[in-house]
Amino acid sequence: MRAVAEAPSKVIITGEHFVVHGAWALAAALPRKVRVEVKAASSFRVTSQGSEEGLAGVAPVRKVVRAVADKYSARQEVAVSVSSSVPRGAGLGSSAATMVALAAALSKFHSLDLRVGDVIRLSMVGEREVHGRPSGIDPAVCALGGAILFRPGTRPKKVPLGGSRSLVVSYSGITRDTKGQIGRVSETKDRYPGYFARLAGSVGALSLDAAELLAKGDGQRLGRLLTMNHAILGMLGVSNPTLDGMVDQMISAGAYGAKVTGGGGGGSVVAVAPKAKEKSLVSGLSARGFETFIAKVPVEGVKSWLEH
Repeated sequence: MRAVAEAPSKVIITGEHFVVHGAWALAAALPRKVRVEVKAASSFRVTSQGSEEGLAGVAPVRKVVRAVADKYSARQEVAVSVSSSVPRGAGLGSSAATMVALAAALSKFHSLDLRVGDVIRLSMVGEREVHGRPSGIDPAVCALGGAILFRPGTRPKKVPLGGSRSLVVSYSGITRDTKGQIGRVSETKDRYPGYFARLAGSVGALSLDAAELLAKGDGQRLGRLLTMNHAILGMLGVSNPTLDGMVDQMISAGAYGAKVTGGGGGGSVVAVAPKAKEKSLVSGLSARGFETFIAKVPVEGVKSWLEH
């Protein structure tokens, strides 16, 4: 018998980095998923898409397994298998989706029947190992699905979409270090606290407005907010010429707006565009070697089941 769980990836639409420091951020689950299988074994081991996982990948998985074992008196001798369609280091929540799927699979394997809030809290054990000081937005949206407004210390708020929305996501191919980027932004906050506080307040308000526009399906005004958010992130030094060029290309090709998403320094960009322009954005960026796709939202959150 084995337990299986699948969790979606994510995109932060507005508010990354500032959310770590208490501002509102808007995120949505993406269709690309991570699948985790858990079964009994003679000792703890982790494989990733059929091969032994490297040491960097084993540590956060082991921490979640231990956290479940310690809290619920469960066995630690399990074999964990991870398969993913989410590029690592792309700013699309690969680690969060993995940790959420792992926590949900362990819950099913040990017959714990954990609530989604418990799954999120357990997944944060692994996320802290990966990112140092994560806000918690990634596990929340990977577990809950849909689109959410998130601020640390408050309950995530589901954004009622009432229909399908499209986002264009493009991966730069540059792996980013979220932990390092978070540290860089924190240094800016420490050096210029008043300036940073005003920016954080502005970005938090921007995220609240963006959620309303996403719910209404007002892509044109939402896109403007994305571009504004990108400019602010650029001021913090978390963009780079490649990402700026991708944003410029998207807007020149007809997108309403675009921005870096996630940690920055690499990773991905996200755009909102008229439906008639989405395919040309994908083909244009793909022609430059950037993995690009159209993501339909909302997407369901984590799911788990048993297989015999």
